[in-house]
Amino acid sequence: MSNEDRCSSRGRDSNRYPFPAYPNGWFRVAYSDELRAGQVLSLELFGTRLVAFRTVQGTPFVLDAYCPHMGADMGVGGRVDGEALRCPFHDWLWSGDGRCLEVPYASRIPARAMTRAFEVVEKNGILMAWWHSEGEAPQWQVPDVDAFSSSGWREPVVKHWKVNARWLDMNENCVDQAHFRYIHGTLAIPATQASHDGHVFRAESHIRQKAPGGEAEGCLVTVDHGPGFQVVTLAGLIDTVLLNTATPMDEETTDVSFMYTVKTEGHPRKEKLAAAVVDDLVTQFHNDLPIWENKSYWSRPMLCDGDGPIGEYRDWMKQFFTEAPGKEKTP
Repeated sequence: MSNEDRCSSRGRDSNRYPFPAYPNGWFRVAYSDELRAGQVLSLELFGTRLVAFRTVQGTPFVLDAYCPHMGADMGVGGRVDGEALRCPFHDWLWSGDGRCLEVPYASRIPARAMTRAFEVVEKNGILMAWWHSEGEAPQWQVPDVDAFSSSGWREPVVKHWKVNARWLDMNENCVDQAHFRYIHGTLAIPATQASHDGHVFRAESHIRQKAPGGEAEGCLVTVDHGPGFQVVTLAGLIDTVLLNTATPMDEETTDVSFMYTVKTEGHPRKEKLAAAVVDDLVTQFHNDLPIWENKSYWSRPMLCDGDGPIGEYRDWMKQFFTEAPGKEKTP
């Protein structure tokens, strides 16, 4: 059964999670190479239809997809006209900041001709849009990750999944130290240290795992910049960086993507090892999938002293919810 089949077969259960589906933060809407100059992209994120477009001069924008005039989906048939977007239905012209610039058959533009526009930044080869449930302005910025712009690092590999789980249930794996042993096969349970400052959470685990010819020691560092941008660094056998960008599609489905790069410095032997490392990391993600897509989420899990700083991570994430978490679920 494919990943997509698993997602659709499980069904929808809005009571599965006791926290809101759409946290506030920066989220990937596309990779840069998925939206070229003059191109329009139809999206379904945050439980709504969006349209992304890149102007002739190369500036990316994201708007609500449905035209305020007569409701046409501008992601389906809309076209870029210079630095703005034409609706496919009546040819109204919309700027990237949501203003109507032209109604070709009218003498004046209606005073209320506005649509919702999202703040967009382009960094690390990714288009990130700011989502806030009450429309507040961005409260922090997306960082540059040096590995994706420095020499000596392998051409990034991008993987996509549609996962029937919410971002928090997946991302808190970084502090679930015991699962590294029983899901990912580390030779011991690594002690995980956590710290946080504002919108940034950092978890560090020293792992011991099997390697060609014996065992290898490594350090796994995960840094979350809000709920939708996670940088994972693996140091040890060969330096590896992952960008985890998980964007809510609806109340039950998350668009998860990882971008992988490995420091090979052009060495053929390291290139071969790098390919094997990425393949293994993809396999490790697949090992997590059946857990995420079939588990329940307890607000007050029955934790023990070997589980790691799970409670600390959950307390940190609450700042990204405008609305309060829902009814607690306990085992």
